[in-house]
Amino acid sequence: QVQMVESGGGLVQSGGSLTLSCTASASTFGPYAVGWFRQFPGKERELVAHINRARYTNYADSVRDRFAISRDNYKKTVYLKMNSLKPEDTAVYYCAARSIATGPWAYWGQGTQVTVSS
Repeated sequence: QVQMVESGGGLVQSGGSLTLSCTASASTFGPYAVGWFRQFPGKERELVAHINRARYTNYADSVRDRFAISRDNYKKTVYLKMNSLKPEDTAVYYCAARSIATGPWAYWGQGTQVTVSS
């Protein structure tokens, strides 16, 4: 079992920046792909960005060119740098991990609230 812990959420003004962190308890972090998701009230979680073991990254169209995902395998941490934040980015952000062994996104964090004021 791998525990994922998010941090870095908070309140920021429109146009501002935040960096979220997601730290895993896995003994070996390299094999895992990690995704950042967000959930709006009453909506399904949506994938915002993910980074795989080879550091290939992919982004939702709504955040491309504003958000950047990166990983530090030594620290077992994945970051989501969010720039030019908009009120519509307000959501609970979750990180999740998966591997070839687990298949789908298997391990989830508890979520961190990001609120962007206009």
